[in-house]
Amino acid sequence: MKTLTLALALATPIQAALRFGCATLTVQRLDPVVEPGTVGTAHLHHIIGGNAFNATMEGDIGEKGTCTTCTFSEDFSNYWTAVLYFKAANGSYKRVPIYQNTALPNGINGGMTVYYTQRDFQGNGNVKITSFKPGFRMIIGSPTATSTNAPGLKWVCLSDKGTRFPELNDIPQKSCAAGIMSVHHFPACWDGKNLDSPDHQSHMYNTVKEAFNNAGACPASHPVRVAQVAYETLYMTHLFNAEIAKGGKFVLSTGDGKGFATHADYLFGWKGDSLQRAMDHSCMFQACENGKPLKSQAVSAMNNCKIATTVHEDIDSCKYPLPFIMEVVCGY
Repeated sequence: MKTLTLALALATPIQAALRFGCATLTVQRLDPVVEPGTVGTAHLHHIIGGNAFNATMEGDIGEKGTCTTCTFSEDFSNYWTAVLYFKAANGSYKRVPIYQNTALPNGINGGMTVYYTQRDFQGNGNVKITSFKPGFRMIIGSPTATSTNAPGLKWVCLSDKGTRFPELNDIPQKSCAAGIMSVHHFPACWDGKNLDSPDHQSHMYNTVKEAFNNAGACPASHPVRVAQVAYETLYMTHLFNAEIAKGGKFVLSTGDGKGFATHADYLFGWKGDSLQRAMDHSCMFQACENGKPLKSQAVSAMNNCKIATTVHEDIDSCKYPLPFIMEVVCGY
C-alpha cells in the first residue's frame, strides 16, 4: 500500500500557481525598460514591487531590493501600467484611484493583483515551468496603439469586485457599479537566450488567450515555457458615475480614450531560486504563503515600502501635463 501511495504521489502533476497583491510603490513618470535613464518619461505609470526601482535598472534586482510592496517578501520584481484619468465635461482631469481585488487581504494600499500561472486554471502542472533569470524584462501592449494589438489586453466593467466577464477590448465608457478592471496577460514562451530584445517583446512568444488560457505548446523559436504573468488593476471609476452622465470619459495617461494603448511592463527580481521553488511546488494561491514554500509578509509591511519621488509634479489633477492633451483646464 505504501508503494502504491508513493507512486500516486509521484504521478500527481505539479499545480503551483501564485496570486497575490502588491501595494503601491510609487506613481511617477519613470520607465527603466522602455526609457532607461530618463527622469520624466512620456507618460505616467503606476508602479508596484521592490524598492530598487529607479530610472536605470541593471543586474540582479533580487539582490538589490531591501523591501517590497508585494505579499511575497522574496519578490523584488517590479510591475507597472499606465495610469487612468477621468476627463470631465469641462476638460479637466482627475486621476482615478485603484483598489484591491476581492480575493486579497483587506487594507492593501492601492496596488494590483499579480498572477504567475503554469498554464491555466484548469490545466496547471502539465509542463515544466522555468523561472525567469536575473536581468529579464518584457512588455505587453504599446502606448501608441490605435487598435487592438494583443490578445492578453482586456477591460472589464465590474458589477462587483469579483466580476471577470465579459472581457472587452476597450475602456467601458459608462457607469460600472464597482469600477473598471484592466487585465494584462504576458506571453509565456521564451527564446531561452535573451533577457530582453530591442522591442522588449520579440524574445517572447504569445500563446495567451483570454481568461488565463494558453493556446498550445511553445514554438521551436521560443521553446522555454515560463510562468504566465498577469496583472489585474481595479480602478474606482464608480466614484465618477455622476460625472459620466454629464459627458465625462476615461483616458489613459498616454492620451488614449479607447483603451487600445493599455500596456504593462515587467522586470524580474525574485530573490535567488524562490520563483523556481514556487513553480516546482504543488501550492495554489494563498497556500503558497508562510514558507510553503515562499516567505510572505503582513499588509502593513507591504504598505510601508516606498521610494523617493524623483519627478516632482501634480499627478492627481488638471495640472499634470498629459502627453497629446494640450487643452487641460484647471478647476475640476
